[in-house]
Amino acid sequence: MTNLDWLKRAAERSTTEHGLMGQVFAAYQTLEDCSANALADELGCDEQTLNMLALCRRPAGETFAEQVKILCSRFGLESFALVNVLRQVEIMGPGHAPASNPASRGGVTLQLAARDRRKNEEPSS
Repeated sequence: MTNLDWLKRAAERSTTEHGLMGQVFAAYQTLEDCSANALADELGCDEQTLNMLALCRRPAGETFAEQVKILCSRFGLESFALVNVLRQVEIMGPGHAPASNPASRGGVTLQLAARDRRKNEEPSS
């Protein structure tokens, strides 16, 4: 098994590991119905770089921007493209609502939006 074969196999396994970029990429590819090659093009890298990136931890928490900057610097990516992929999966991807959340029914996550009330509108009780 060559290093590239090992890398590809590890990247494929990362798609099922919570908290890794491989899982983010798999969700994005499902949402956008695109191939790994198309995702690599969108991020401005080749498929080998995408496979290496898939093994990294997903940026999260208070240092999200710093983590994205480090990943982009390390792999030569545009931060806007990477953040776009991360945020789209965060918003639209499966499994982001806890099972106890009433908005999540049968594996389908419902996302609700709030609206501002007009000043003359009375809140309903």
